[in-house]
Amino acid sequence: MFYQEPLAYRMRPEKIEEVVGQDDIIGRDTPLYKMIQKGHVPSMLLYGEPGTGKTSLAFAISGSTHKEFFAINATTAGKKDVERIISEARMTSNAILFIDEIHRFNKSQQDSLLKALEEGVITLIGATTENPFHSVNHAIRSRCGQIKQLKPLNKEAIIQLLKRALDDSEKGLGELNVKIEETLLASIAETTGDGRTALSLLEDIVYASDETDDGIVVTKETVDYCIKNKGFSHDNKGDIYYNLLSGLQKSIRGSDADAALYYLARLLEGGDLEAISRRLLVIAYEDIGLANPQLCSRVLPAIQSVERLGLPEARIPLSVITVELSLSPKSNSAYKALDKAIKHVQKVATEDVPAHLKDAHYQGAKELGHGTEYKYPHNYPNSWVYQEYLPEEIKTMTYYQPKELGEEKRYKNVYDKLNQLKQQERKKYT
Repeated sequence: MFYQEPLAYRMRPEKIEEVVGQDDIIGRDTPLYKMIQKGHVPSMLLYGEPGTGKTSLAFAISGSTHKEFFAINATTAGKKDVERIISEARMTSNAILFIDEIHRFNKSQQDSLLKALEEGVITLIGATTENPFHSVNHAIRSRCGQIKQLKPLNKEAIIQLLKRALDDSEKGLGELNVKIEETLLASIAETTGDGRTALSLLEDIVYASDETDDGIVVTKETVDYCIKNKGFSHDNKGDIYYNLLSGLQKSIRGSDADAALYYLARLLEGGDLEAISRRLLVIAYEDIGLANPQLCSRVLPAIQSVERLGLPEARIPLSVITVELSLSPKSNSAYKALDKAIKHVQKVATEDVPAHLKDAHYQGAKELGHGTEYKYPHNYPNSWVYQEYLPEEIKTMTYYQPKELGEEKRYKNVYDKLNQLKQQERKKYT
């Protein structure tokens, strides 16, 4: 028996009790569940990765109420579609308007919802893969009593979803009498936290399996083949993409090589070598810095190797440099010092450059006293001589706070020694 609609579409829950894997949001003890059971549906924004069940939850809420329900997708609908729905909704006491990919609406399109929301003509359920605090207007957010983040489904929830599809004779695959071992269902569930992908994968596996007199028998070979060829990708402009890059950097910063390799693997499956390389270069100077400058200097050649090799070989230098960065001593003191100086300059920046440091490479500079008292360090033992370099008003200002980690410990010793000499010389002039 073949259906025109995909299995994931057919198995969409019709009531909130059928929603799988989001118990913290719509479980029987949650305030949202109790509201809906009593017929009250607040306007809300549902935020999460693809396949976490945002659309399913919206349709389940509709099925659990007696309100009129309109559903549109912001990628294809426009302002006129919204105005038409609002006009129809005015004929009823209140209607639910579900807008999938609401972040695709521009400000004008989002603003067209405000009056109807305020008047209670519509209850809005917006779904987005983007962080709503970045992608949805504040005016819309302030009118949504609930902003719920749906998490990827865990293995147990996916297995529950798959079993439900296998048992359902009306919408699922029940009439096909599919025979599949529990371990194979677990293999499917372990490939993704995306319910839609898992159901689509199950559907492919079932129709790729051999049919016998007892029904359809699913083998490990068929499951492995379909999983291998399912592929993986992520939207390189979506929230998950930036979260993965953030996870990579924070894992390296936290010296967790295993976690760093995990996030690197997920990013590699997305195929964006340029973003990975750029982030690793930033990490080298932001998080390793003076603690291991030799390693920083090796990151760029590694990235150039990645660019020259391409995938799959590019994973080899990426793995090496990721582990090295993870296990290296860490320091952010250099750029933090610069940030402190920038903040000071932006706030003040009125001090004059000391006369002995001013440019003296032009006729008349000597008459102005520019550079005349400058002491050339290379003319002195150890290439150091006392003189003030900061303007007089801030000559005791310090920005750099060295750490005693890795190579920076050596730099700290030099820095401290020079400051000690400077203090001794200052006392002679005061």
